[in-house]
Amino acid sequence: MMNVHELAAACGFTYFNGKELEARPVEGAYCCDLLSWVIGRAGDQDALVTVMSNPNVIAVAVMADLPCVILTEGVRPDEKALEKARENDVIVLSSSEPTYATALKIGKVLAG
Repeated sequence: MMNVHELAAACGFTYFNGKELEARPVEGAYCCDLLSWVIGRAGDQDALVTVMSNPNVIAVAVMADLPCVILTEGVRPDEKALEKARENDVIVLSSSEPTYATALKIGKVLAG
């Protein structure tokens, strides 16, 4: 199993927050922009992969106890989202690739 920092390095993700935080294990990815679905369906070792970049995404990551949020398509978090991520110790990463390509890359890296 890989932790968030190892996954970020292997996939070439950029950090917006949390490079200094303790890395939790990641065993999969949950790709979804419907935040109510994330709360009920994502596993607690799934990275949330989304284009949503507002404070609600961070709140959902906290509520679902997810190890990180990965923003795709080169999306940048807004300032309020970054503030919430800092307050709640949520690792926020970025991929310039589309969501599907990012998920495939995560799956390949995690499969070893």
